[in-house]
Amino acid sequence: MTKNILLVGVGGQGTILASKILTIGLMEAGFDVKMSEIHGMSQRGGSVSSQVRYGEKVFSPVIELGGADILVSFEQMEALRWLEYLKPDGKLILNDYRINPMPVISGKAEYPDGLIKEIESKIPSSIFDAAGEAIKLGDARVMNIILLGATIKLMGLESIDWDNIIKQNVKSDFIDINIKALHRGRELVG
Repeated sequence: MTKNILLVGVGGQGTILASKILTIGLMEAGFDVKMSEIHGMSQRGGSVSSQVRYGEKVFSPVIELGGADILVSFEQMEALRWLEYLKPDGKLILNDYRINPMPVISGKAEYPDGLIKEIESKIPSSIFDAAGEAIKLGDARVMNIILLGATIKLMGLESIDWDNIIKQNVKSDFIDINIKALHRGRELVG
């Protein structure tokens, strides 16, 4: 059976790196894996999404509406934007973090209030401040790896040697902090 993970965020949040590490780990574990990514003006704070599908045999990299087992949202509004891709029994990992899009910054729109309560009322969610947790660890940039750790835990993929995969795929100066972030993410979900 094919499993589908949709990671969404805003440019600069590390969505693609988290997806690539996830893909590498799944391939090393022997799964057939397909990954696709979309960068919507990502360098300017636009929406970024990455779809990771894995299983015995995967024929397409694209997750259809209502097909994601897990939606991992790096930002509040992105969760709302992508909710329709989640399966009825799917799970959400939501970073309690807000990035104002250009229409809000320019005063042409307002960021909606109560997003988290609205989302929680619709689907089972693991909601936490991954950005704040990353800062506690000493580097705000590892927020993405905290979210990856939570994803690994929810998907039951803990038997894969993620520490080694991080060692092989991040710069040597950042290995230790990324491993700590991965473990912290696992601790944040039940």
